[in-house]
Amino acid sequence: MIRVATITKTILAGSVMLTMSACEFGHRKIEQTGYRGTGADQIIATKRLVAQTVPAPPYATPDDSGPRASETYQNVKVLGNVSTERFNHLMAAISTWIAPPEQGCNYCHNPNNMASDELYTKVVARRMLQMTININQNWTPHVKQTGVTCYTCHAGNVIPKNVWAMADAPAGGPVRVMSNKHGQDTPVASVAFSSLPYDPFTTYLGAKNNIRVQGVSALRGATPGASIAKTEKTYGLMMHMSSALNVNCTYCHNTDSFSSWSNSRPQRAQAWYGIRMVGEINNKYIASLASVFPANRKGPYGDVLKANCTTCHQGINKPLGGVSMLKDYPALMGAPAPAPAVLVAPAAAPAAAAPVTAAADGNTAAPTATR
Repeated sequence: MIRVATITKTILAGSVMLTMSACEFGHRKIEQTGYRGTGADQIIATKRLVAQTVPAPPYATPDDSGPRASETYQNVKVLGNVSTERFNHLMAAISTWIAPPEQGCNYCHNPNNMASDELYTKVVARRMLQMTININQNWTPHVKQTGVTCYTCHAGNVIPKNVWAMADAPAGGPVRVMSNKHGQDTPVASVAFSSLPYDPFTTYLGAKNNIRVQGVSALRGATPGASIAKTEKTYGLMMHMSSALNVNCTYCHNTDSFSSWSNSRPQRAQAWYGIRMVGEINNKYIASLASVFPANRKGPYGDVLKANCTTCHQGINKPLGGVSMLKDYPALMGAPAPAPAVLVAPAAAPAAAAPVTAAADGNTAAPTATR
């Protein structure tokens, strides 16, 4: 009996250690990103490191001389000011970045009438070109000079591999009393297999809601927006970001005070812009195509498949390893345009170490210095 009891205790102890060890199995590698002893090391899950290749251009980038695309072709609404040769060069690349190999140009175009908008894929592609140019022009605080192309997210796939749609029934929908998990306690990749709410995206990447975590008062009434439910949803988004970039919390935060901007790394300011950039992508560009997309390109509740951090990053902290493709496709930079108000408003332009004021709920307000 003593031997059986000892074996049982050993098994139970091992089970507890295994349960508490991590959310995921697999090898890790550790990279020091701060002073030794500060706990700023990055722990990288090697199994999630997917080799991302950068495709070569279809041919050398032409110069921008000669007739404009709008002069050569009909119904060119986005890239009409680009030279015909550069326009053709970009179209050739896009046909390999997104379209199925057996379809090529015909995936978006009617070969008998290339100017026609009868295929929904062409309408979507035009809107995505507008989105890409907007990102490269107005969201440099996040994408820097590296920028993005269609390939950044699609990587040769018709639909990017990492997209999301609303996971829970909308308000007023059927309530399942015996199986209602209130949107959590389900191990899914979107929140790194934690028990946190598995759809933080609808709240923070599909709507314009500020992230709130901690309060400065013990009384709930004095700290609006800092409920436990909202705190858990915020943590769900943070777990997603950590998994999307394959980094841990100290990539952006200092653990002595997660809310302190002055103690944070520069990456936190870049992430601050990234959250707002993705929100704009989803609301202004993707959701506007709800009437265009067919049902098989929507989620279970009819909303369009949208972007999150993993859509671009795909498990590494710099998409495509930080390689910029824009030098080969300058048309995706678009014509110079003024930045949107969100990037120039004093309260919405963070710097890595900018001092900030405490918000009413105890979270920090947006940094005030520009980068």
